[in-house]
Amino acid sequence: MGPVTAGVLQLLALTGALALVHIPLGNYLARVYSSTKHLRVEKWIYKGIGADPDTGMRWPAYLRGVLAFSLSGVLFLYLLQRLQGVLPGSLGFDAIDPDQAFNTAVSFVTNTNWQSYQGEQAMGHIVQTAGLAVQNFVSAAVGMAVAVALVRGFARSRSGELGNFWSDLVRGVVRVLVPSAFVAALVLVACGVLQNFSGIHEVGRFTGGPQQWNGGAVASQEAIKELGTNGGGYFNANSAHPFENPTPFSNLFEIFLILVIPFSLTRTFGVMVGSVRQGYAILATMGTVWAGFVSLTMWTEFSHNGPAFELANGAMEGKEVRFGVGASAIFATSTTLTSTGAVDSSHSSFTGLGGGITLLGMMLGEIAPGGVGSGLYGMLIMAVIAVFVAGLMVGRTPEYLGKRIGVREIKPAACYILVTPALVLVLTAVAMALPTPANSMTNSGAHGFSEILYAYTSASNNNGSAFAGLDADTRWFNTTLGIAMLLGRFVPMVFVLALAGSLARQTPVPATAGTLRTEKPLFTGLLVGAILIITGLTYFPALALGPLAEGLA
Repeated sequence: MGPVTAGVLQLLALTGALALVHIPLGNYLARVYSSTKHLRVEKWIYKGIGADPDTGMRWPAYLRGVLAFSLSGVLFLYLLQRLQGVLPGSLGFDAIDPDQAFNTAVSFVTNTNWQSYQGEQAMGHIVQTAGLAVQNFVSAAVGMAVAVALVRGFARSRSGELGNFWSDLVRGVVRVLVPSAFVAALVLVACGVLQNFSGIHEVGRFTGGPQQWNGGAVASQEAIKELGTNGGGYFNANSAHPFENPTPFSNLFEIFLILVIPFSLTRTFGVMVGSVRQGYAILATMGTVWAGFVSLTMWTEFSHNGPAFELANGAMEGKEVRFGVGASAIFATSTTLTSTGAVDSSHSSFTGLGGGITLLGMMLGEIAPGGVGSGLYGMLIMAVIAVFVAGLMVGRTPEYLGKRIGVREIKPAACYILVTPALVLVLTAVAMALPTPANSMTNSGAHGFSEILYAYTSASNNNGSAFAGLDADTRWFNTTLGIAMLLGRFVPMVFVLALAGSLARQTPVPATAGTLRTEKPLFTGLLVGAILIITGLTYFPALALGPLAEGLA
């Protein structure tokens, strides 16, 4: 079997598995967030945190809950890292430096999981499990909660209430993420992924000195890392490390975990708004972009000419031989089109155009299918923009799901799509203009510029993957990337919840002959076009200076 055929077969198997669970998982998620009953363990949690799960919240109260919980998580994780040297299970590692502790705390709380440290050489068992792994669960649950709040904004009328943040948070963890991650961890252990609490031990002597490894609860962290679209690896090599991702099957399974909840949430959306066809329209948009990007990445990595490429049957530099070009291309595209950031290959070693595709995937806003929760609300924001544009073209008041899209609705939607481009382009320009940040670049020219652009794109869009070749463990990058992660996560949430509150206060308008049918393929095409055009107009000059210049050289 040739490598191209193997890649295509893996893509078909992945698509089939996602299709198989789409309806049952999507329906289950809708029941979770629509239920009026509370499990006994959930009641204990509500009592412990002093929350009333049955109190309806308008968008300012919901936002306060999101910010209070997340910022307290940043403080806790920061202190945990700073105190690592005196904690049990630290494996002898010292406390993390202040700037790196800030960067890491922000990174994991914002679901970014950018890592400017080597996990197996910096973090002990307590920080890894009680700190980083816990945030993998709750940060994903926060994203799902905000997405569900926006869906309720479309589904409800004349109330302004979006549900209860604490209820949505707890249910996302207890009923969705914990049981799913438990099953996924068992599968990974069966594949050969580590799961222990062993200390540092020497595994052999090689050129340059002894080789040492430490164990850890890798499988359990790997499961929620992918399932919650987090991405932070237990080891520095992330999912390219054989202790995290040992076989081709585990690799395909991890890609499945990355995509399964974001794609299934479109079904949840359709069920909760009372029209599954609306959910299928959003799913078709996400699927079209994802399949197109996967195909382009595979083509760029398989088709380049030259003796080395021909001997290896593709661009094998920076890729694991046990996965090959096809599986690496699927993983790279899926992780950058979601907010995962996990990698099983070096994106910096992709061909010029192939690396540019991974960069463009993040620039789209990670909405195809996007992160857990964040992908759905990002796509719905783009749907609002597309409906507004369509309304302007035909000269009637735009409507989406029976809600008018007027000035009060389009302002937060427009602000949402401006936040991350502003962060990416401004911070990249400043870093390139100053002398100190440029010293962290190990490459010059277009590829060196791509390293800087990729770093700020990854941080601002809460992805977390790195282009490699950039020394990001400096005060400048730890601080500015941390700020980009904070603003890129929570400022868009402000606009999402503001839009949700405005929609929930409206009285639905009946559909007429002139209403745009947003469940039809025509709207799907309009939405895909709006996503690509808006992104292209925003980022094309920066892409032309980096990956396009390199790829066409």
